[in-house]
Amino acid sequence: MTNGRLKARGRGPLQGGQAIRRALAVLRALAVGRETGVSLAEVVQATSLTRPTVHRIVHVLIEEGIVERSDRTGNYVIGHQVPELALARPSRSPLLIAAEPHLASASAQLGDTIFLTVRTGLDTLCVARRIGSYPIQVLSIEVGARRPLGVSSAGVAILAAMSAPEARKIVLANEARFRAYRTDTPTVLGQIQLARRRGYNLRDVGLVQGTKSLSAWIRTPDGQPAAAITLSAMRNRLNPRRTIEVADVLVAAARAIEAATPA
Repeated sequence: MTNGRLKARGRGPLQGGQAIRRALAVLRALAVGRETGVSLAEVVQATSLTRPTVHRIVHVLIEEGIVERSDRTGNYVIGHQVPELALARPSRSPLLIAAEPHLASASAQLGDTIFLTVRTGLDTLCVARRIGSYPIQVLSIEVGARRPLGVSSAGVAILAAMSAPEARKIVLANEARFRAYRTDTPTVLGQIQLARRRGYNLRDVGLVQGTKSLSAWIRTPDGQPAAAITLSAMRNRLNPRRTIEVADVLVAAARAIEAATPA
């Protein structure tokens, strides 16, 4: 091992690494589509790979049962073999177990839907959702939905908890993927800076039109930004005064989750 990177018999980086990373990038792009799937053109746009490369990777993954093609839409979706492989892992993480009572408490106190989103590589993944009691709920994202870091309120919050160089590196790595979500690198970097100053992230325009979102970051016991707790609501539910109240509740819940997460 040299400079923290594996070497293959002293001949440079592990052979085949680029091909594996490209295949993983394709899988992450497909995961965004969930049940409806993603077209080949959308995968090309999300990954910045050439169309022939994406086509080749997708068809190898189909041969291996990792990806399937919908007969109805022609879109590509994650195959049934992937959940089967996931059974080899524990079903719930210590972070999720620690967070559950605090998600329920925050949702009951505020009346709106609360989400828990975790970082996974260059993406965010929604792992829990608690629906509130208010008659109009904003279900802006489903459990299992994946987004590039920097696209959602939670993603910006997680990036804001990192050092500026680390956050910028991730944003630049996701730059090509931002176009599909109608944002760009300068916008995301500006949102991160504002979230750092506030101590939480406030998104004036949520993933659903007419909504707002507020997120507080959560760190692991060793201090690494790992997740965010988010409230999404109709815009008139988050006026300036209530925004402060919601921020206080979410930041307190985030700190309680950190304290309850085992090292």
